[in-house]
Amino acid sequence: MEETSPEVVKAEMTECETKQGDRVPAQKNDSCNKTAPADFSDPVYKEISLANGAINRMNREELRAKCTELKLDTRGVKDVLKKRLKNYYKKQKLKQAAAVDSDDLYYDYICVVDFEATCEENNPRQFVHEIIEFPMVLVDMHTLEIVDSFQEYVKPQLNPQLSDFCVELTGITQKMVDEADPFPRVLRHAVAWLQKKELGTKYKYTLLTDGSWDMSKFLYTQCRLSRLRYPAFARNWINIRKSYGNYYKVARNQTKLNSMLENLGMKYEGRPHCGLDDSRNIARIAIRMLKDGCRLRVNERMHEGELQNVSNTVVLEGAPPPQYPKSRD
Repeated sequence: MEETSPEVVKAEMTECETKQGDRVPAQKNDSCNKTAPADFSDPVYKEISLANGAINRMNREELRAKCTELKLDTRGVKDVLKKRLKNYYKKQKLKQAAAVDSDDLYYDYICVVDFEATCEENNPRQFVHEIIEFPMVLVDMHTLEIVDSFQEYVKPQLNPQLSDFCVELTGITQKMVDEADPFPRVLRHAVAWLQKKELGTKYKYTLLTDGSWDMSKFLYTQCRLSRLRYPAFARNWINIRKSYGNYYKVARNQTKLNSMLENLGMKYEGRPHCGLDDSRNIARIAIRMLKDGCRLRVNERMHEGELQNVSNTVVLEGAPPPQYPKSRD
């Protein structure tokens, strides 16, 4: 569900960059301060810099023509095409120099989550949002494909009657939630689905959301309402809005779902504000970013009930094996 509140956390816009403004590989811990001095003395970086300069001088039609020539995707705005070409040449040069980052495929899977919650047309200040749709979409990081999905509706407890605005916005009817299980049971089903995929045991994975609210607001609030501790496997996640803004160097007002799709040359597929369809479209953006060379990594977390940024210098870690959280009672 898309953020509607002005209360958003300021994104960290830190990246390891060359003087030309393009990201280059650091040591395994991805620390900007611990990059080996010899890295940038290699002639390969001069070749990359020259290629970037040539790309910067191209207009959109020249960029598209070059993408066609290299059999790359030609969709997207000018800045997206530039990034795509720069990444292509960088990878080619680094392969030749045997200097490709070792943690590019750290995660085996990314699980996209986009909750839908109860809402009013003008939410009262103290309105409590309850989760009414729990969707997850699983992306295979090796094949860059959506491989499975989970979806269940949730019966709200505080405000069991959905507003007309909520029904129209989400497409979730009163009958759907009346016949649904309460949140604790749905969460148990979701955990069982993740466990069946052997995530956190056989395979490394992390969660990905469209913004901060899904975890820091909706899941956190819902767990408190349901007298459950916040689940450990959901404490860290990738906020794709931050990743997109940092990678393509765009303003925050260009990181909403439809803007990201449009800038990448894609159209929304499905029904907007259907949690499962939103999750699938977010997954499509993540896949496109990965193909363009973005290294998606955890950038937000919940710590002692507070939303925090995660620096890109932190050593990569996968989410722990999913477990049903203990009761708060």
